[in-house]
Amino acid sequence: MPNVFRARLALFASVLCLLAGGAAACDPSDGRDARPGASGAGPAPGRVDLLAGDWSHVPGGTVGPGGVRVHGLGRQIVLQDGTGGQPHPPVNLRGPRLMVRGDFQVGATVHRAAGQTASLYLYGEVPIVYDEWLQNRRGLRVSVSERELSLAVWDGGSAAPVEDRTASVTSPATVTVTVERHGGDLVLSAGDTRVSVPDPGVFDAGSVTFGVDAVPGAPDWTLAALEATARDDGGVAVRDTPMAGQSAKPSDSLRALAEATGRRLSIGAAMAAEPLVSDDGYRALAATQFSMLTTENALKPQFVHPMPDTYDFTEGDLLADFAAANHMQVHAHTLVFGEANPPWMRQTALADRERVMTDHVKTVAGHYRGRVAAWDVVNEPLSPDDDGPDGAPGLREHLWQEAMGESYIDKAFTAARAADPEAKLYLNEFGAEADGPRWDALYDLVVRLKERGVPIDGVGFQSHIHEAGDHIDPEVLRSHIADLAELGLSARISEIDVYGESPRVQADQFAGVLGACLSEPACTSFSTWGITDRYGSTAEHDSYPLEPGDELPWDQRLHPKPAVAALRDTLRAAR
Repeated sequence: MPNVFRARLALFASVLCLLAGGAAACDPSDGRDARPGASGAGPAPGRVDLLAGDWSHVPGGTVGPGGVRVHGLGRQIVLQDGTGGQPHPPVNLRGPRLMVRGDFQVGATVHRAAGQTASLYLYGEVPIVYDEWLQNRRGLRVSVSERELSLAVWDGGSAAPVEDRTASVTSPATVTVTVERHGGDLVLSAGDTRVSVPDPGVFDAGSVTFGVDAVPGAPDWTLAALEATARDDGGVAVRDTPMAGQSAKPSDSLRALAEATGRRLSIGAAMAAEPLVSDDGYRALAATQFSMLTTENALKPQFVHPMPDTYDFTEGDLLADFAAANHMQVHAHTLVFGEANPPWMRQTALADRERVMTDHVKTVAGHYRGRVAAWDVVNEPLSPDDDGPDGAPGLREHLWQEAMGESYIDKAFTAARAADPEAKLYLNEFGAEADGPRWDALYDLVVRLKERGVPIDGVGFQSHIHEAGDHIDPEVLRSHIADLAELGLSARISEIDVYGESPRVQADQFAGVLGACLSEPACTSFSTWGITDRYGSTAEHDSYPLEPGDELPWDQRLHPKPAVAALRDTLRAAR
């Protein structure tokens, strides 16, 4: 079948899935679904050159005539209190995906300088970041140094590998290592050295995504060749990363209904790069239901600025490119935050923090100049407690506030405006939807900012509802939006998710907050903090198997909850 007809057939099938029930029929949870966008036929006998694909977007990688040079970024994910440091190795999300059937082998030629350990990852399932923790799913890591050859295997059942074997070797500067799936085992070999472990089904989903890593501070290493070969009755093929836009938008999608209102309100969701690439159903919902994308984690400081002199825009660029391909706006999150900062940033000397912060803002906002509609410049500036002198929340204490006091907010907004004069600049806060000390403190803060001439354009109401009985009164929220409008400020619903106290209560809360936004011209967008419970940020931390939350409009199987119908009805009523 010619590729053009295959692509049209896949697109038609994807639309039917959405119309039939929110992408449920496209559910790829068993890993064996039809994959739109595949290049060529399915896995077949033969050999494929994996370096012929796109390696220009792998974090820490640089493509040159000798292959892919790999530089260690030292990526880590810290906890909310700044402690910890979970490894976050780079994944080539936009690169070639190897489709496999039966037994196969992957051979990699590595050129490694003295003192460096070269690590190659083969993922049967792409790891997922769940709001400041990484769930290791099925995959393996091959590492080679002068003296050691090692194989670590994850089965998706825990954060730690189920197998971690090391063999002593004397490795030359250039070495070829081979990973085989054969006869129920995973076998790593280099020269005469072999490491074999039982295969826990790492690649049973039928695909392999690649990643590379290096030791920070050590010399770079080069991936000079990477090939896959079918064995026995097995098959291999390469699928291109699915990034193209989807032109078909159901007439009852949230974005289509919002565009039909007099307001033409932007309807958005926080989105992550990993499921956009690896989950066809998630990607279809993202492209067809929403007109705005919020960068969930990719542009938080610890992800985009892992080392003092190193920025990593790969995942942010993927999200921005996906948005452009699907005619979506980007609301970028976040430039300055007391949390989600890399260890080196938290350890910056007090006297250097203003320079570090403003350089970060200028570099990141400048990189996306003209590509994003708006920024959360400062996220959650208020203390989570009522600890101010008047019994209201004071400023949250963190590295930026400690160095500059309240003026850190002024400096951040000023730097962002200079870097991207056209983007709208927002302050984003939680818990200010209700009357009380927290709203009063936020309102007083933005009044002071306006009086000082800070270039702030609006305020984001996060609108998280995380406990039974914790409801938002739409009329009170509407009045707060109106109060900000009197100051010349816009507002947006920036991160709404609603505890599943009951399907009807959840639906009423989503609809009520959307209705409040629609009723006030100063409310510019309505965004949920995620799309589906499958990837929701409220999943239980470090849970294996995953214990997902239930706060989002689509459930774990991508079925629409009553909340989706309530949102659609609210938008129809606004026409």
